[in-house]
Amino acid sequence: MTLSRTARRVLAGLTGLILTGIYLPLMVVVINSFNTDQAMTWPPSGLTLEWWRRAASNTGARDAVLTSVQVAALATLIALILGTLLSLALQRFAFFGQNAVNLLVILPIALPGIVTGIALNNAFKGILGLQLGLLTVVVAHATFCIVTVFNNVQARLRRLGGSLEEASADLGAGPWTTFRLVTFPQLRSALLAGGLLAFALSFDEIIVTTFTAGSGVQTLPIWILNNLFRPSQAPIVNVVAVVLILISVIPIWIAQRLDGER
Repeated sequence: MTLSRTARRVLAGLTGLILTGIYLPLMVVVINSFNTDQAMTWPPSGLTLEWWRRAASNTGARDAVLTSVQVAALATLIALILGTLLSLALQRFAFFGQNAVNLLVILPIALPGIVTGIALNNAFKGILGLQLGLLTVVVAHATFCIVTVFNNVQARLRRLGGSLEEASADLGAGPWTTFRLVTFPQLRSALLAGGLLAFALSFDEIIVTTFTAGSGVQTLPIWILNNLFRPSQAPIVNVVAVVLILISVIPIWIAQRLDGER
């Protein structure tokens, strides 16, 4: 389809406005992390690295970062294992209720976060009688991280087909040997992309975390929310937010590069 010059200009203008609306607030946060004024007046009266030095020595922020990394890593590991197994089961085998299971696997990513959070909170505290803590946050994050791994692996399996696996079985290889030598090497980039996206999704999550974290667990998004409106902490929050943006961009960029190469 060929667009006229006027249509292209209108489309380019709309695209520019949308991208400006999305990224201009992020740029304000980045600039404010260097603002000399603690009240974050705009435009900045000067630039300084003082807030970055204070953020580096802030124990609460460092602990929150470590907690977020720990939760994201564990949730991603669970998602990689369960997401891969579910993809293989749904793509390589036919059974009654297959479409229903596929829908149930994808559903958590489509549900509003507050609904998922309330449901998991009731399940952990009301049904299972568990004390909210790091484990409950990891399980909660894994429920929606599985979807990213599942979608990536299932898409790769659809493109690959099953001819190589059938040939391996015909040559006498067992299921584990076939998976280790034939299936897994072809899935590595899909698993890496899905794992990176799952890590980024877990690292940024705040709504589900609010409902499933105990009083002793504070991830980085929760720490930012708790300190956002404290005047003495606002500049440090801006610094941490910039770090969070960078941490979130890197895995998504790598995943997109891997997907583009495929």
